[in-house]
Amino acid sequence: MQTILEQSLQTKFPEIKFVFSEYKNLIEIKFDKKYLTEVALFLKDDPRLSFSMCEDLTAIDWATSNNRFSMIYILFSLSNKFRIKLKVDLEEGEKVDSISAIWNSANWAERETYDMFGIEFNNHPDLRRMYMPEEFEYHPLRKEFPVMGIPGSLSLPK
Repeated sequence: MQTILEQSLQTKFPEIKFVFSEYKNLIEIKFDKKYLTEVALFLKDDPRLSFSMCEDLTAIDWATSNNRFSMIYILFSLSNKFRIKLKVDLEEGEKVDSISAIWNSANWAERETYDMFGIEFNNHPDLRRMYMPEEFEYHPLRKEFPVMGIPGSLSLPK
């Protein structure tokens, strides 16, 4: 499956530099974020690949000045019984395109990623917080969030 996947992507998108790697039988495909929706749509619609399910997505905060965040997408092909991981990097403050129009299951995960990391998704149908109040200024899974929380925001019983 890996060979078919690599050949299909490189044939369909010769202009994109894909980096393929594998860890514990999970293929990771890293590429530029500007191609995310095109690649995702191809992976879903190509009859040989048929990645019909977006199982999950999240972010990693590397806390570095370059490529601060990595967006991770876990896709599954029911017909091939095969799972892959897509990875795109983002700078601080960069937005990424929503894939919720391709896989409806991405809707809540994108909202959760926005709430916890502050990453915004272009063309998301309902990008608002899920866990934290709308007026909350912070994003709890970012590296700069204080381990003990915001001073004065939580009063513990005495």
